[in-house]
Amino acid sequence: MSEVRVRFAPSPTGHLHIGTARTALLNWLYARKMDGSFIVRVEDTDLSRSTAEFEESILEDLAWMGLNWDEGPDIGGGFGPYRQSERFDIYRKKTDELLETGQAYRCYCAPEELEERRKARLAAGLMPKYEGTCRELTAEQEAAHLAGGKKAALRFRVPDGTITIRDLVRGAIDFSSEVIGDFIILRSDGSPSYHLAVVVDDGEMKVSHVIRGEDHITNTAKHVPLFRALGYPVPEFAHNAMILGPDGGKLSKRHGATSVDEYRQRGYLPEAINNYLALLSWAPEDTKEVFLLHELAAAFKIDRISKSPAIFDIAKLNWLNGQHIRAAGMERITNLCIPYLRDAGLIDEDELSEDDFAHLVQIIEAVRGNLTVLAEIPAYAKIFLSEFEIEPEAREWLAEPGLPEVLGELREALVARGELDFDAGKEVVLGLREHFKALGITGKGLFMPVRVGLTGSAKGPELPYILNILSKEEALARIDAVVEEAKKARQ
Repeated sequence: MSEVRVRFAPSPTGHLHIGTARTALLNWLYARKMDGSFIVRVEDTDLSRSTAEFEESILEDLAWMGLNWDEGPDIGGGFGPYRQSERFDIYRKKTDELLETGQAYRCYCAPEELEERRKARLAAGLMPKYEGTCRELTAEQEAAHLAGGKKAALRFRVPDGTITIRDLVRGAIDFSSEVIGDFIILRSDGSPSYHLAVVVDDGEMKVSHVIRGEDHITNTAKHVPLFRALGYPVPEFAHNAMILGPDGGKLSKRHGATSVDEYRQRGYLPEAINNYLALLSWAPEDTKEVFLLHELAAAFKIDRISKSPAIFDIAKLNWLNGQHIRAAGMERITNLCIPYLRDAGLIDEDELSEDDFAHLVQIIEAVRGNLTVLAEIPAYAKIFLSEFEIEPEAREWLAEPGLPEVLGELREALVARGELDFDAGKEVVLGLREHFKALGITGKGLFMPVRVGLTGSAKGPELPYILNILSKEEALARIDAVVEEAKKARQ
């Protein structure tokens, strides 16, 4: 079997879009599944909008996702250069070959003329296409155009007949050459069109499979005959369905975050992004939903890519992110949470000692079961890291009839013990449950006063975690403060 070579070819005109990242992921998964090569190639022929900063940002996001590449603009490879802006001489050579063989011709139609014709076809209910005005110019007509100072673009002469795309996801797709029309491969300023550059690059880089969105199907119909005209093998194609917003429209900023960088900043883990994007596009053979990247690669099959559009469901992504947060190593998660705690003013990162870090590990282990994104960590960790206060939603529990008795018993239990670990904290909680069960104080009537008494909040981690993290001195001081506030509330 020939080597599998796939490519991801972003345009560095913005940050990495979540849908574009999905394309990168599918290519990477197939390359790793087939023990092939994953190529990153930068499509920067739009020199007015492409920037080095966006290229760097895209590569950084790919690396963050764990999608390592085998060839690319930063590491080179045997088929470079890997930026299209550095390959113009290659494109010019290929267009010269097409001109010499009569498979391309010069077109002198002005952009304004072409736009008028496009509008006229649309008004007539026809698909826009070039009508072949310059297809059969004589030498005298060309000379007249040149004498008039006109600059020529180059068009590919699309062969008559049916163009068949053999799609690994959708099966055979037929297009009539009448629908396609002759398309520009070299602009009048000498720059290559997308169609020329992508075909030449795929051919020269020996790309075996092209995996991309279904919005490229019409482009693929143009590319198949161009591959053949240039003497390149036609790659296998697989077109995945689009990602749609909850309203059924194309995923855009009105639906929320759209770039990988935005999800990174909000505290999503790369495992969750990869996991979710894979499930949006592809169906595993069993009911498993939570995958690590290497597990996705092992399970991936290209023929199980979905034909149907996927609806972006932020709730499902949040659920997966929570699963991966809880499965990740504590030291890693703690380090990832530190910037959020620092920005919230809850810690001073520059003065964080080893003991402080160990304390943070305890706190984050206690609260991470509540997290869907890491950006939520300050809201849950502040009960341990800021001055004690009773939050407004917790104050209603101050009037709970059994609160003084519950907190009194809790105080006595703590005074009788030393500092508590998790297991000892669990024993205290079980002791309270048994003591108050006979008095008819159970459930929320028991545990909400304990929670409010120790944290000042109506929500948070399991009580044994709280008793483990708070020093005995701090726990007693908080209980006393809440009992005092409860007395005031009852007066």
